[in-house]
Order: sequence, then structure tokens, then C-alpha cells
Amino acid sequence: MNPKFNQMFEQVSLPTGITLKNRIVLAPMTHMSSNADGTISDAELAYYARRTGGAGMSITAVGHVTETGIGFPAQFGVYDDRFIPGLKKLADTIKQQGSVAVLQIFHAGRLTPEQAVPAGQVVAPSAVASERPGSPEPRELTDAEITSIIKDFGEATRRAIEAGFDGVEIHGANGYLIQQFFSPHSNQREDRWGGSAEKRLTFPLAVVDEIQKVVAEHTKLPFIIGYRFSPEEPETPGLTMEDTYLLVDALKDKNLDYLHVSVNEFWSKPRRGEADTRSRMEFILDRVNGKLPVIGVGSIHTADQAAEALQTGVPLLAIGRELIIDPDWVEKIESGREEDIGTILTKSDKERLVIPDGLWNAIIHTPGWFPMAEDK
Repeated sequence: MNPKFNQMFEQVSLPTGITLKNRIVLAPMTHMSSNADGTISDAELAYYARRTGGAGMSITAVGHVTETGIGFPAQFGVYDDRFIPGLKKLADTIKQQGSVAVLQIFHAGRLTPEQAVPAGQVVAPSAVASERPGSPEPRELTDAEITSIIKDFGEATRRAIEAGFDGVEIHGANGYLIQQFFSPHSNQREDRWGGSAEKRLTFPLAVVDEIQKVVAEHTKLPFIIGYRFSPEEPETPGLTMEDTYLLVDALKDKNLDYLHVSVNEFWSKPRRGEADTRSRMEFILDRVNGKLPVIGVGSIHTADQAAEALQTGVPLLAIGRELIIDPDWVEKIESGREEDIGTILTKSDKERLVIPDGLWNAIIHTPGWFPMAEDK
């Protein structure tokens, strides 16, 4: 291995006591390939078996904690015990490859497709529709429903424990329900769940507390709890870096195992509110100040790009699209074959790369999402 990549393969010990074999994380990538009844499919098991061998930790695509909290077609559920056998197969598949297995969980909130749930059951903190094309008008959640959803996150965590996962990641990013509660754009409540920025944090922190309580009750083994967040929103009013600092400060005191920053570009700059030219990732690292590990992400394709990102001091790097294009990305770097890493898909790559139908269809019908070349 080229010595300039040594840092990538250092072990990382998480606060809970679990040690990762290297600094690379398989990012949670939506693959839309679960069975129609929400159970884990053979296709997604094959997908994970093919690309989790090199990563120190692998985070699954997201599962919904309530039946009506679904966000995508062909998405797996974690809202009922009947899903545990399939989830166990998924956890076992990842762990057999030598990677730590983390289950990402969420509720889509107002981004739940209206055609996927009965009319009137698309819910959100407030009855404010998303600007995303095709988003339905949501119904405002009642206080009792909010409390119930918090419990649902806890129950999903219990199922993750019973299925043998090493941890869960709370998906508080990308505009889904947890972020909706924190955002001044989507949360216009004036009760205990909204109003000031501190009150808009009530729901996210209650989810963390419930999950930690369930973990303490259901396992004596080390169990990872991570939290993913988006640092800013484009809307005005919307989340700013100042809001994110408030969130980070609150999460730093929750004894979590990591924070996972969700951005499209690792080096992207703040939209507003910061005078210097550093990246959002660097601002967040400063705010965390080493209190817990941070996962960086965003258009890291080559070994050199990964090494440059690690120079910022970020402890972990999540690799998503590149591990779809080249499932042996980590192994090639470790064995000194980084020049052999593939960075472009062709239309004949589906079977060779073990890409399931749902993900493949999304790739070929979303121009610019993945670099594509004509077959030679």
C-alpha cells in the first residue's frame, strides 16, 4: 500500500467500545430493492455482500419505523416484529464480510409519497407542504401521535438489537421528519414541539433519549447510536449553520457514538452566516472539537480525494456512489491498486457489480447522478 494512504486504514474506536478496522464507512444508499411486503430481499442481501468487505462500518439503506413513514418505493420496514428474520439476514451478511453493521432508521414525514399511504396519513410537524415536486399536503401531527412515533423509534431499535445489528443510525437529515421538527420552515408549531430553536430540538432529542433507553434495557453488549444531519436548508426561513451549531452542541452531550454530516460535496461552503471560506465540514469539526467522531461524506471518488479529506481531521469517511461503481474500492487501495479503481459505469455493468433492479433503474433514469459511458 502507498504510505500516503496509511491513515485511511487506521483503526477507530467508537465511544461505545466498538472498534472499526479502518476509517471507511459504506454510506447509506437508497436502493429501492426490498420485497413488496417490506421484507429484506435476496437482491439486497447480494448487494451488501458484494460491497461491505472493505469498509470498517456499513450503514444500511434506511428503514421506516412506522407503516406510514415510508419514503421510497420498495423500501424495507422496521415497524413490526415480522421484519426481524430478514433484518437478521441483513446484519449477518454485513458482519460476515468483516464490517460493523449499522441499521439506519427514519420516518419520512411530509416526504412520504401520498400514493404509498392512505389519504390523510401523510403527516408532518405542521401542515406545510414540501417544495419537492409531487409532495402531498401533510396533516399536522397531534401531540399523542408525536409521542407514539418517538416510541416507534425505540421499538425499531429493539428490533435492530434482536436482529444482531451492531448499532442504529438516526436519520435526522435530508428533510425527513426529524429534520422537519428542527426546521423553522417545516415546523410552525407553538406548543412544546415548536417555536424557538431550542423547542424545535425537543423531538430530535426525545428520539435520541428513547433509543438510548431501549438500548440500556435490551442489551448489555456495546451498541452504536449515531445521528445523521443536514447542516443547512435552502429555504428562508430554514436551517442555518447557527442552527446546526445548536444541534451539534446538544448532541455532543448525549453520549452518542458519532455524528454523520449529510452533504453532496465534502468541501462545500456554507450558504450563509459564515465570513471565512472554510467548508461546512471544517466548521462542524471545530464545533464538535473532538468530543465524538464525525463522519464526512460527499463526492469522494479517488484514493487521493479520500486522503485529502482525512487531512481535515475528520475521523471517518462515508463512501456511497463510488462503492456502487467499484465494490472493491477499499481493497484496491489497501493492496496498492488504487490506479485500477473504476469511476464510470457502463450500461452492461449491472450484473457484474451486483446492482439490484430498483437502484439500477434509478441510476439510468437520473441523468448526472452517476458518471455513465457507452459500452466499448
